[in-house]
Amino acid sequence: MRPLALLTLSLLLAGSAASGTGARKVVLGHSLEGRPVVAYEFGEPGSGSARKVLVVGCIHGNECAGIAIVDRLRQLGALTGIDLWLVPDANPDGYAAGRRGNARGVDLNRNFPRRWRLLGGIHYSGAGPASERETRIAMSLIRRLRPKVTIWFHQHLNMVVLTSGNLALQRRFARLAGLRAGRLPSYPGTATGWSNAALPGTTAFVVELPAGRLSPRASLRLARAVRAVSGGG
Repeated sequence: MRPLALLTLSLLLAGSAASGTGARKVVLGHSLEGRPVVAYEFGEPGSGSARKVLVVGCIHGNECAGIAIVDRLRQLGALTGIDLWLVPDANPDGYAAGRRGNARGVDLNRNFPRRWRLLGGIHYSGAGPASERETRIAMSLIRRLRPKVTIWFHQHLNMVVLTSGNLALQRRFARLAGLRAGRLPSYPGTATGWSNAALPGTTAFVVELPAGRLSPRASLRLARAVRAVSGGG
């Protein structure tokens, strides 16, 4: 079954199921090794009027400090007028193995179709654009939701990476999070590059966290920054 069909089926099955925090848990699909890729939705399911926000805690399996921020966001709960989607881990096989890529060694953040080209080494971009199951799961979710804001957490550069989206929103996030804002080279095959091109008028950007685990205080500050920029801009 394709990821989009899996997503639709999971939404139907999970429509009435809620966690202890009031979120609806949705299994978006499964990784190459069969691990579930899970999302938590806070808000009105299927609401066309709510502003949709997507937060992904981990895409590189050895850069997963962002999961703690997603966990804190789950604890903080819903936001008025926001359909908030939280994906703790978009690369569960890489996380389980403690490596950057997925089970086939593909760097998922070089596997998206936008400007894809064949890369080797730790940035191996796969056999072709969107060749990986985990990439297609993420793309299916983003196409369905069309989130106004998407935040992807990475490590270890300790900065907000500015993209082509709403720069004022990104700079505001940086100020609230206590991070510098700056640019990196325009890498091929990235999630944010594909998302911003596929959904004009939306903003997908990367937050590079510092190395190591986040303290509870830091994860709370970053979670509050997410909530602050979710409501406007």
